[in-house]
Amino acid sequence: MDIHIVSSIDSSEFTHLTRTLSKSTVIGLDAEWKPVRSQRSTFPTVTLLQLACQIGDDSAGWDESVVFLLDLSSLPLPSIRELIKDVLVSPDILKLGFKFKQDLIYLSSTFRAQGGNPGFDEVEPYMDITNINKFLQHKQGKKISKDTKSLSAICEEILGLHLSKELQCSDWSHRPLTEEQIRYAATDAHCLLGIFKIFQAKVIKEGPLCNHVNEQHQSIVSLGLKGILEMPDCENKLVGRKFCNALDIVQATASSEECERIARGVEVIRKTKPMDESLWKIVRKYGEKLFLRESDRNPKASRRKGKRRSSVVVCEEKQLENYGDWQGPPPWDISLGGDGCPKFLCDVMVEGLAKHLRCVGVDAAVPHSRKPEPRELIDQAYKEKRVLLTRDAKLLRHQYLIKNQIYRVNNLLKNEQLLEVIEVFQLKISEDQLMSRCTKCNGRFIQKPLTVEEAIEAAKGFQKIPNCLFDKNLEFWQCMDCNQLYWEVVYFLFSLILEMSFFSNTENTL
Repeated sequence: MDIHIVSSIDSSEFTHLTRTLSKSTVIGLDAEWKPVRSQRSTFPTVTLLQLACQIGDDSAGWDESVVFLLDLSSLPLPSIRELIKDVLVSPDILKLGFKFKQDLIYLSSTFRAQGGNPGFDEVEPYMDITNINKFLQHKQGKKISKDTKSLSAICEEILGLHLSKELQCSDWSHRPLTEEQIRYAATDAHCLLGIFKIFQAKVIKEGPLCNHVNEQHQSIVSLGLKGILEMPDCENKLVGRKFCNALDIVQATASSEECERIARGVEVIRKTKPMDESLWKIVRKYGEKLFLRESDRNPKASRRKGKRRSSVVVCEEKQLENYGDWQGPPPWDISLGGDGCPKFLCDVMVEGLAKHLRCVGVDAAVPHSRKPEPRELIDQAYKEKRVLLTRDAKLLRHQYLIKNQIYRVNNLLKNEQLLEVIEVFQLKISEDQLMSRCTKCNGRFIQKPLTVEEAIEAAKGFQKIPNCLFDKNLEFWQCMDCNQLYWEVVYFLFSLILEMSFFSNTENTL
């Protein structure tokens, strides 16, 4: 995955963006904004727009795509408005998104607020990943759930790719973006291309979408402009659109401004690489149009009548941040009948923290299900006598159910989260504890290290050990639960990282 951050229209990245768009036939769209913690009368401001571009023909792998991160807080929005609009409505580019309507509403509002220009009203042709997933489920004979799956769940099911959502609610208005935020934002758009690639291969494998499409296409073009415009638009969506552009130019001669606008749109379309036949057939059969109504331009809160929020609820939300401070003692405290061994439950928003805690020998579990309900997390933490770690402020409302068993992590980066938890809970980490737990399943290691020969025997048919390790005379450890093998290099690297993190943290406090 090739990632480019575009923060200036005079940069080489912006030039690369415009050239890539002219060669792209499929683009994955996503947007990020700073989360809004309370009800507001305006929409959030989009600060980052992601465009994952598929370049080349159908044989090109989705992992060869280019992802552009448009920094809307730095770019002059009026200067890029026409470029983005042309991409959204170009009939030669299929746009992919995951429930992108909300993103489009916020994006349109952002551009209207800065520059006074009208926002974006439509995206066409468009395909939603939720519909693609339902299609694939149907073809596999699976029961289609009424509930919409998360993008993370769809990625894991279709691509076998775990998509962490830890940074979804981070502050996307802060600059510079962290490396983790950049990777997260790019992956969110990039995975859309991979899911579509699986869908496209499935459709093509099943045979022609319709045998007479090409002949019908040729016969339509031979009718001429007048004949096409007299036919139903639903039968000729793509072809009709191109001819309608020409008709618009003829009809707009009375308005030079309108004529100039349409002329610019036609110029961009001519510079865009046309879809190949197989992609065009897919778009013709499965493509849709995403458009905004006038009612979508106003925040829902401003349209609700007679549903004023209770002042008690508003006051409660304002106090949630204060409830995140640890009050203690933890459930493992000996004075409470605990065993003195710290145990945590990391929800999906801080699941990466669980692996870091395991690396320093701390018992850190994850939820039993991928999308647990708050009550499920509460029950698991209570039954296993764990402290629930989260970044979701809403979970703090359940503090009364399990007193002193919920803590809201403040930091975004996993290394900083680890140091925060160690400091807040006053955990004592010794060298003997490092890499004493399996980062994969949270299990314990076999106490006796394995030799190279024993490790090779244990790894047969299960795990591949790099050949370069055989002559290093290393010691290996094996998890007693999942049989995962680890070796000294991993131990040394993490020890070094942990030491550097502590050193950096100490310097910052001086």
